[in-house]
Parts: sequence; structure tokens; C-alpha cells
Amino acid sequence: MSDAKNTVLTAAGELFGKKDPAAVDRWVAADYTQHSALAADGPEALRELVAGLPEGFRYEGARVIADGDLVALHGTYHGFGPDPLVAFDLFRVDADGKLAEHWDALTPVVSPTASGRSQTDGQSEPRDLGRTEANRTLVLEFAEKVLKGADYSVLTDYISTETYLQHNPEAADGLDGFGAAAAKWGEQGKNLVYKTVHKVVAEGDLVLLQSEGEFGVPVAYWDLFRVADGKIVEHWDVIAPIPAELPHSNGLF
Repeated sequence: MSDAKNTVLTAAGELFGKKDPAAVDRWVAADYTQHSALAADGPEALRELVAGLPEGFRYEGARVIADGDLVALHGTYHGFGPDPLVAFDLFRVDADGKLAEHWDALTPVVSPTASGRSQTDGQSEPRDLGRTEANRTLVLEFAEKVLKGADYSVLTDYISTETYLQHNPEAADGLDGFGAAAAKWGEQGKNLVYKTVHKVVAEGDLVLLQSEGEFGVPVAYWDLFRVADGKIVEHWDVIAPIPAELPHSNGLF
């Protein structure tokens, strides 16, 4: 396990598992930069957030992806509100082994889903670690040509026509499932518009993109892809509206 991954898992376990505000002193940098819509900037705001977590709060982790000093968590929060929330959290770990920066996106759990899969189930550990860079390149090319460029004529160059498992709650498996969901969204005035890819986190066959765009309204797209044999074969996501105001001046990205 990488040092950054170990740091994030240990820190998150103490902060959000044990709900220990003192863990901020052990694991959070003095210049901690917050991008979440849920907390103000700095370690003291994080301390207040942890101290205010309700009795029934818990985090159910699904997978972890580490890429250099960036570590992404994918899982479900219970107790942040009346309904469970699926979330991506991304942390940057500094050279001193402290949490230095944080981004996130959350969306309600939906059940049942169009595919019958949950928003977080499926393969939990990165595999095929020797192909990290090849898979990163493939997904970034897909993002540039298809997501940003909207050139769907090359879709099958990147997505498997045999196996495409979908975890977006409104899309069934396969390219036909994605196409039907996209058509329905278009009728609702929610076309998939990707403008900027801000972050990429890749480990083995798992590649996470944090992007900015529109889905009827300005949104943050967090898309996690699993790649096998040079094609995308599985997809998880969170689409979160960009708030008009944030509790800090750091922006969502």
C-alpha cells in the first residue's frame, strides 16, 4: 500500500469512523485547502464538521484509488442527511504525510436502478497495475474525443460492445442502455456537456475523472471507469450541481 493511501485511510478512519476531532491535529496540514460545498476552509472547519457528526453517522467504503499524492475514496455516507449519499472524495497528501487538500461530490442513493446494480457495487480493488499509464491514456482520449468533443462515431473505439456494466442509476447496461438514458436526459433538457477535465486519478484498471460541464445546470462530473483489454467495461459516477455559493473562496475544482 502506498504511503499516501495509508495516510488517507488512517486519517479518514479516525476522522469519520471514530469521529475524533483530535485526529485533525495528527493528520491535517495547517494550510489545508477545502473545495467541498459542505465545509469552510482550513483544519478548524474540518474539526467542527467532525465534532458535529451525528450519533448514527457512518461511512461505507467501496474502493480506493491512489495515484502519486492523490487518493480517491468511493463509498456511501450514512447520516449526513435523511438519506444515504454516494460520494467521491479526493485528497492530496503533502510531503509531510498530511492531508493538504480535499475535493468531493455527493448524490443520493437511488434504488432500484435501471441496471439492477447499485451505485457502488462491483470490483473493489485496482487490478492490472502494470497498465496504469496505458489505461489513463485511453480514458483521457475518450474524454477528449467523446465526452468533450461529443464525437459518438468513435464510441466503440473506447467502450466495449460486449461488456459495459453501468452503475449510473438511470442507465441500463451496455451501449444501448447508455444511449437510451442519454436520449431521455436530452428530452428533459439535460444534455451531457463536458467542458474541462480537472483531475485524473489512475491505478491499474481504474481511472477516475473529475470534470466540469453542464447537465441542464452547471455540474461537476465524477466518472470512474474500469478498463479491460484496452476498452472501458464498467462505469460509476456522481453528477453534482455546482452551488451558486461555497463556504470558501477555493472553488469546487
